[in-house]
Amino acid sequence: MVSKMKERLPQLDLFRAFAIFCVIQVHASSFAAAEQALSSPIHYFYNGMSIFFRVGTSSFIFLSSFVLFYNYYSKSYTMERIGRFYKKRLLYIILPYVLVSCCYFFVVSWYTKTLFNLPVTELLGKLGIQLLTGSAYTHLYFVFISIQFYLLFPLLLWLIQKMGRSKVAVAWIIPIGLVLQWGFFVWNKYDLHLVNKGSFAPSYFSFYLLGAAVAVYFDYIKDWLSKGWSDSTKRQKIVTASLWGGWLLLSMVDVQLYYMLRQRIYTASTYTFELVWNIHLLLSALVLLHAAFAVYRHASARWLRWLTRLGELSFAIYLFHPVVLLVYRHLRYRLIGEGIGLAYFLYIIGGAILALALSWGFTQFCFKRLPYASVILGNTPASLKKTKPLASVEDQASASF
Repeated sequence: MVSKMKERLPQLDLFRAFAIFCVIQVHASSFAAAEQALSSPIHYFYNGMSIFFRVGTSSFIFLSSFVLFYNYYSKSYTMERIGRFYKKRLLYIILPYVLVSCCYFFVVSWYTKTLFNLPVTELLGKLGIQLLTGSAYTHLYFVFISIQFYLLFPLLLWLIQKMGRSKVAVAWIIPIGLVLQWGFFVWNKYDLHLVNKGSFAPSYFSFYLLGAAVAVYFDYIKDWLSKGWSDSTKRQKIVTASLWGGWLLLSMVDVQLYYMLRQRIYTASTYTFELVWNIHLLLSALVLLHAAFAVYRHASARWLRWLTRLGELSFAIYLFHPVVLLVYRHLRYRLIGEGIGLAYFLYIIGGAILALALSWGFTQFCFKRLPYASVILGNTPASLKKTKPLASVEDQASASF
């Protein structure tokens, strides 16, 4: 296969910025939506904040797949190239995952007063299980999923490159992803009964293969992404309106289903929840991609610098921000007491702001001042390296997200 030089896409850093913002909104509002504020007169807001923004993880999976296939699809399949691929993931994904998981494990063990009350062998056994299941802390399942996809990537790349010889065959990428994902869902529902289904890669195959399909067809899709509304063809306007309209509709349906469930008004079937979740988040990934290109065209230079830096730091922020929320929640009763009125509303919004701001500031400080920050926080953003090489699409493919 002939290798083609790929254009670097700065819009992808904006995509990452939008996605990490969504992740933090969900994590900041999760307890309010599911437990603490069920009797609040504005529970619909907390529920909406939790469900409307829960697109971050799946969007990162989509983006990770897109970047990998965008970079590697047109290149020859060699063991040397695959070896370099795994070396980068070992250094910038797996090593930080192991170290961060250990940190969270000991923090939680200390917080729950089990650190000094259990035998060392039992503690190490628990740590080992949590490392192998991505369960050292609630958000680390996503990195665990990413590692599973990295293990599968060479095989999927080889298969899709073979399919790419036939335009008819490659068009089946997305349907195949849906079939595999829904097959796993049904298998788990009736046989496996895995409580943590979302910690396993098959639960996200549709997002992963959607990213692959967009990468394969990107030369055709880029024209649509790069045009504003007034410059678009009639067909492109129909696609844009359908995408954004469908996404908004499914977002509202998803929010409503969970609101009725949590308020015990109506409980839909697991098939309905899974279907709405799947379509909502697939459309969300495409909407974020379209929005990233639109914002890149219209935003001021200052906004682009801020959003680009946020996107570059997204993996490090993802790893660190739960620490901020853990401490913040521990201080809740000292700050606002037990009420769920106006003070609680400001507390929830404040948590989202603090989690983003403090995580951003801390991770940026680490990359600027600590020489080995990449060991625990992932690859150092190109803009923060002391010697700044010319950015390329290869940099994006080796980025953490």
